[in-house]
Amino acid sequence: MSHPRPLHCAPVELRQIETNGICANVAVAGSGPAVVLLHGFPHTWRLWSEIIGPLSARYRVIAPDLRGFGATSRASDGYDAGTLAADIAGILDALGEPTAAVVAIDAGTPVAVLLALRYPDLVRRLVVMEALVGTLPGAEDFLVAGPPWWFGFHSVPGLAETVLLGHEARYIAWFLATGTRGRGVREDIHDAFIDAYTGADALRCAFSYYRALPTSAHQIDQAVATHRLTTPTLAIGAHPVGNALERQLRPIADDLTGHVIPDCGHIIPLDRPQELLSLVMPFLAGEQTA
Repeated sequence: MSHPRPLHCAPVELRQIETNGICANVAVAGSGPAVVLLHGFPHTWRLWSEIIGPLSARYRVIAPDLRGFGATSRASDGYDAGTLAADIAGILDALGEPTAAVVAIDAGTPVAVLLALRYPDLVRRLVVMEALVGTLPGAEDFLVAGPPWWFGFHSVPGLAETVLLGHEARYIAWFLATGTRGRGVREDIHDAFIDAYTGADALRCAFSYYRALPTSAHQIDQAVATHRLTTPTLAIGAHPVGNALERQLRPIADDLTGHVIPDCGHIIPLDRPQELLSLVMPFLAGEQTA
């Protein structure tokens, strides 16, 4: 399937920013109120390639490679949501941004939620997609048959990176095809993602997110025990998560809108970018999206 390049192509500057003991590779584009974009697995900042241009017409878009991913430092530890949230807070401070809207998907979602819970004055608006947040109630239907198979595979220390070494391209390609319901992604993005996840150390970093999930879940439990999610929040689902994330957030959020995009795979920003923009743009502008 051919994928046309986006019509809006704002200039993107890649910056190296010291934060919380790492050097983060950060794509920055546009001017205006800050909007931070947080990717998941198996992505880099280029997950947002179809989104950055339109957003940068109104906002200063800040899209980092998360700790251990892409061109950001392959740290030995710190893959829990709390440390990652501190990474993002440090990036915003280095860029002189006192507040930001945060848009996150997959592994970036628990980071974004914890960022909003711990730094409520920092996060103006929150958009989260296609993920679960720790072990908060509400996702029982999604988890009735257990978590997706790769969660266990990735969680065993040292196993997945050993088994997959030399087979990274086929493994990552499976996630890209499945995450777009077979439609696939642009060839240049496909190749960039595979390159970013090739090699034992790159795989170790990626799977460290899964190995830190119990710690991240505990951090979220602690945060919601004493704080509510006061930031206006938009929870977007697709296939397979659907509205499970919305159900998790509903009891702890003061201002929550939920939406499920039909016929859309897990990798929403690449599978249905225009539908995503039609939800995110008015929400960021403070308009009603429900």
